[in-house]
Amino acid sequence: MTRVLVLNTGSSSLKYRLFDGEETVTKGLVEEVEDHEEALREAVGGLPLDNLDAVGHRVVHGGADFTAPTLIDDDVVRTIERLIPLAPLHNPANLAGIATARKLLPDVPQVAVFDTAFHSTLPLEASTYAIDTVTARENHIRRYGFHGTSHAYVSRRTAALIGKKPEHTNVITLHLGNGASACAVEGGRSVATSMGLSPLEGLVMGTRSGSLDPAIIFHLHRVGGLSLDEIDDLLNKRSGLRGLAGVSDMREVERRRGEGDEAAALAFAVYTRRIKELVGSYYAVLGRVDAITFTAGVGENAATVRAAALAGLGALGIEVDADRNAAPERGERVVSSTDSRVVVCVVPTDEELEIATQARAVLNG
Repeated sequence: MTRVLVLNTGSSSLKYRLFDGEETVTKGLVEEVEDHEEALREAVGGLPLDNLDAVGHRVVHGGADFTAPTLIDDDVVRTIERLIPLAPLHNPANLAGIATARKLLPDVPQVAVFDTAFHSTLPLEASTYAIDTVTARENHIRRYGFHGTSHAYVSRRTAALIGKKPEHTNVITLHLGNGASACAVEGGRSVATSMGLSPLEGLVMGTRSGSLDPAIIFHLHRVGGLSLDEIDDLLNKRSGLRGLAGVSDMREVERRRGEGDEAAALAFAVYTRRIKELVGSYYAVLGRVDAITFTAGVGENAATVRAAALAGLGALGIEVDADRNAAPERGERVVSSTDSRVVVCVVPTDEELEIATQARAVLNG
């Protein structure tokens, strides 16, 4: 069996999981990290790393340079460094984890697995923004998409759940966590996704606004007097559910909504309507939809979100079964009615297993 250590290095956290094949040997989370090298030394010091075959690193942004998992060398590191302006909060932390792991485990192959890579199959008309092409090219502006490891894993598991091969399956995947994104997967390939140049575009999220009129930014600057940094902070950290309801956790939004809180009710309605709008548009893009799958913290656990997001879509062959949807079961399951032409699924995501799988594929050529 191939032993792979998966590292997800954030700005102040380190998440690790050691796999032997697809089985988890051990896993852990180090929070409030100030020194990534010290944190990683502490984490790997007690791990059984004999016969380790590879280290798989989550890297958020691969730009247009990386369209597949990639064996890390000095040139790859330099390219990821060059992409920092596209992901200034994430790529530096990812690079810190890579540098430390290469130092501590110099004889073990290191593989970068990019959140953006799954979406490299987007057709040009899906990845191109309608701005001046020279300006876009000079500034690397295009739709990149994110949560790629999750969408890849979940779409493949969905195909298995409904008894089809991935290459013959069209799926709309809804990754609904604190960050949220939708993806249209046609025959195993991403053909549309909601996040864009950055993870800010698309669905309403815990603290991010999702899509909005770009003129709002100019208005806030010219009329509201906010600086660009203040607008950045507003849209990324003080918007979404938090901006509408005062809290970013959907569980608390639902609790307050149940108590009659109007702000929470509006936040819930805005959140689920945006999902419904994207489901409809991706249905049009795909032409035929075999399944719609919910995943991540909200998608896997919030039955009310699933029901509201797909309510009224019977004409499209989408019908959620109330009892199945509300049942306490966990794991991979179908929550649509037996009459629904489109199967509605819940599939827990496993991005770390997907990273290990992709790292293993690189080793196997």
